[in-house]
Amino acid sequence: MNFASLDPLIRPRSLAIIGASDDATRIGGRPIAYMKARGFGGELWPVNPKRDQVQGLRCFPDVAALPGTPDVGLIAVPGAAALAAVEALGAKGTKAAIMFTAGFAEVGAQGAAMQDRLVEAANRHGMRLLGPNCLGLFNDAIGFFPIFSASFEQGWPVPGRIGIASQSGAYGTHLYSLARNRNIGTPVCVTTGNEAEVALGDVLGWMAQAPEVDVICAYAEGIRESEKFLAALDLARRNRKPIVMMKVGRSELGAHAAQSHTASIAGNDAVTDAVLAEFGVVRARNTEELLDIAYAATKRVYPVRNTLGVVTVSGGAGVLISDVAETLDFPLPPMPEAAQERLRGFVPFCAPRNPVDCTAQAFNQIELVGEFARAMAVDGGYTSCLGFFTQVGGSPTVGPKVRAQMAAVAAEHPDRLWAVSIIAEPPVVREWEEAGFLVFEDPTRAVVALHAQGRFGEAFARAPAAAAALPAVSLPAATPGEAEAKRLLAAAGLPPVPEEACADAEAAVAAARRIGFPVVMKILSPDILHKSEIGGVLLGVGDEAAVRQGFATLMERAAARAPGARLEGALVAKQVDGAVEMALGVVRDPVFGPVAMVGLGGVFIEVLKDVAFRRCPFGEAEAEAMIRSLKGFALLDGARGRPRADVAAVARALAALSRFGAAAGPRLLSAEVNPLLARADGAWAADAVVEVAPS
Repeated sequence: MNFASLDPLIRPRSLAIIGASDDATRIGGRPIAYMKARGFGGELWPVNPKRDQVQGLRCFPDVAALPGTPDVGLIAVPGAAALAAVEALGAKGTKAAIMFTAGFAEVGAQGAAMQDRLVEAANRHGMRLLGPNCLGLFNDAIGFFPIFSASFEQGWPVPGRIGIASQSGAYGTHLYSLARNRNIGTPVCVTTGNEAEVALGDVLGWMAQAPEVDVICAYAEGIRESEKFLAALDLARRNRKPIVMMKVGRSELGAHAAQSHTASIAGNDAVTDAVLAEFGVVRARNTEELLDIAYAATKRVYPVRNTLGVVTVSGGAGVLISDVAETLDFPLPPMPEAAQERLRGFVPFCAPRNPVDCTAQAFNQIELVGEFARAMAVDGGYTSCLGFFTQVGGSPTVGPKVRAQMAAVAAEHPDRLWAVSIIAEPPVVREWEEAGFLVFEDPTRAVVALHAQGRFGEAFARAPAAAAALPAVSLPAATPGEAEAKRLLAAAGLPPVPEEACADAEAAVAAARRIGFPVVMKILSPDILHKSEIGGVLLGVGDEAAVRQGFATLMERAAARAPGARLEGALVAKQVDGAVEMALGVVRDPVFGPVAMVGLGGVFIEVLKDVAFRRCPFGEAEAEAMIRSLKGFALLDGARGRPRADVAAVARALAALSRFGAAAGPRLLSAEVNPLLARADGAWAADAVVEVAPS
């Protein structure tokens, strides 16, 4: 991916403003006023046939009259004039354009057709196009502000190394404003609007390779051009640049709003979660969390095995912090016994386990703060260290002494993350930050932010998965029945339960003799996917007479409850008792393509929704990690005295299904094995569905 092709868009040396206004409060005027105020060093060429000057700059009647070729054109004219501007800029040789103009794909089919014409023109001229329906961008490092947000009336960006990439213009600048108010530096922000040509993935990829960006904040409503998006996430991980993302559209209502807002596809939210986790992107639940995590990430300390040590002057705060850490699965290992005993020597009534409560005695003996913090770092060896000092940390009499004690220890251990929870005025907060500390008022926010840095560290340390060898898959012309579906999957590496397809009752009896009683009998029909719902599954069929009666019963139920369904007979299968029922599946996500799923089988998958997802294909190690992430994994692992199931066999089956899903191509709509019967001696597909689009 050529992400550097956005350089003319974000780091230009010259800009033409089509629809330039002399009024600094209008859409076509604000960018000029902002760039004059911030000292943009490149050329500014206003274009407006009605004026000779705009805001003190020479104005040109049209693009053809410009004295040179602008790196980027800013288009702030309506409708058909916007398309003409793209053509004119392209003819001039301009390499990028920013389009404020709205009224395209976000308003319906007619607007979408106009947007297609914009893209065709841009592509024909080899020009990158940001927008339409776009608020713009800014790059404060060069004073470049082609944006009409009013955010800058309240202040300019503070120095920093966080980039913001946002599909929503208003929300992108909302993030910027909140960050600025917290003194968090976000000097680069790009909003993408309708993403007719430049998509979120392009911007993330540019930031992933840009030397001026260390940390990336992203706001997404839906993902377009998933190939670019995934390549950008992979590049950011390889370059050790954390991405923290707000992906909205979780709810059905939210997904509909995203569609109407930016004409994007919200996709399946659980699949999005899985894809972001695959690349180590941390998904923030809200704006405050996004900024907290990005703020902590600017320390560029990303522990691979993250542990939390806490020193506190409040036992209650220690309990609160412990609760949040447990919810996040953030380890709080106890201090070594020898260290605990030594700390009791300083304060016999302290609680030195972890959280380490030095109690209010620290107010009388300030050096205790340093002793307890040093023990936490040296003896505990924690990678993330949090001090809870509440209003004491902001006290003009005690606060500087506490800070000096903590700063001395932090300076001895710069490879750790150091945070404090204090209540203080902004100047005092700055003093703590200058001493090397992350500062939060709420300790639970600190825990969430510190935990995220470990997730980044784990992702950065993870070796890239080896490419999976895909099987040769030849799909039938139409959706097959169960027996054929199992044959397809067996060829791909998913062993079925021993079974035979039988056209009549006598064939069923013969099959049952060969397989051995008891057997399971099921209706065999390509038109009946959920057999149990019509009584089409019989368990514990124990002898030949029962097989004959069972065959008749299945045919009667099919005729009565699924009239018109094609009947191919019955499937006779070995009954596997004492197994844990699992469900495996592949579905084609509209954004990310084939995605595999695993969960508890039978009806539990629909009731409990305890499932894990991952893009296809993947190997057995990734498959086993998915299985172990399930809340119901204990059932496989010998809960309540049950024998342990062969988890490796389940993982092999899941990995094989993922390879099948990747190899089958776009005609595969879905594939499901439910149940997969897992026992100590292996795992077998007891039922399978392969749904294909007609050839």
